[in-house]
Amino acid sequence: MGKHISQIKEVLKQEAAAINQTAERLNPDQVERAIELLAACRGQVVLAGVGKSGFIARKIAATLTSMGTRSVFLHPSDALHGDLGILTPADVVVLLSGSGATDEMIAMLPYLKHRAVPLIAIVGNLESTLAREADVVLDASVDKEVCPLNLAPTTSTTVALALGDALAVTLMQIKGLTPDDFALNHPAGRLGKRLSLRVRDLMHASSNNPTVAPGASWLEVVASITRGGLGAVNVVDGSGELAGIITDGDLRRVIPQIGPGELETVKAETFMTREPVTVTPEQLAYDALQLMENRPSQISVLPVIDEERRCVGLLRLHDVVRSGL
Repeated sequence: MGKHISQIKEVLKQEAAAINQTAERLNPDQVERAIELLAACRGQVVLAGVGKSGFIARKIAATLTSMGTRSVFLHPSDALHGDLGILTPADVVVLLSGSGATDEMIAMLPYLKHRAVPLIAIVGNLESTLAREADVVLDASVDKEVCPLNLAPTTSTTVALALGDALAVTLMQIKGLTPDDFALNHPAGRLGKRLSLRVRDLMHASSNNPTVAPGASWLEVVASITRGGLGAVNVVDGSGELAGIITDGDLRRVIPQIGPGELETVKAETFMTREPVTVTPEQLAYDALQLMENRPSQISVLPVIDEERRCVGLLRLHDVVRSGL
């Protein structure tokens, strides 16, 4: 075991203990009032902090926004030089400070009061100016920092961040945010894609790619797969319903079973895969990926059918993987 592992573990335990103490120390009435103000906010939640508290405020603002509560970060110094203009009477302001006496934060207070916006303070000192002036105070005090000098904001910022996460999660539940709602806020990330990207977004539609009839010859199937360039072709009956699928591998496997002169007489229905695994256009692409991969032998293509089993396209594993899922 490394020589520093015991120290790392101890720091983590101390910070975890501080979060637990915060949970026990919170004033229920103040928490309920904070949630009421945030849930009723018809504008945006504006978070402010200086130094390390400023970084935590930025993170909380980002978390709130991603969880359905529109939020922004406002630096107190910038606020005093014109950025207070972003505030409206419909907003709620959340102020973060370990000491509750940071000069820039105190200097901003009269102008926040003038605009009559509700103030929620997340502070480490309940006797501070910030705590006295706020409408709601959430206690984020800690007994000591894990910094050996008890100076650098460490435990205190961890507690403030955890408290911000708790507010964001509670608001998310109150607002009934669904996985689809969450995905709309995260379209570029892998998680967002898994929650939002549909089969229809990646499939090759039948209208743009060839299909074959059950009675098509082996050579017609070869020509169709070559023309489509997808490594497979859907076999569709006269009513447009999916009858099966034929892949490059199926073509190769059938050759040793018949003489070269007989290929013209072999029909698609004799060597197609009947009742293949299928997906619908509305299914999540990630679920389709699981269908292709989580099996004894992987599937590289899936027929796409509608609710009436009409063939509407083909989905390739290559396209799903390339999408970033």
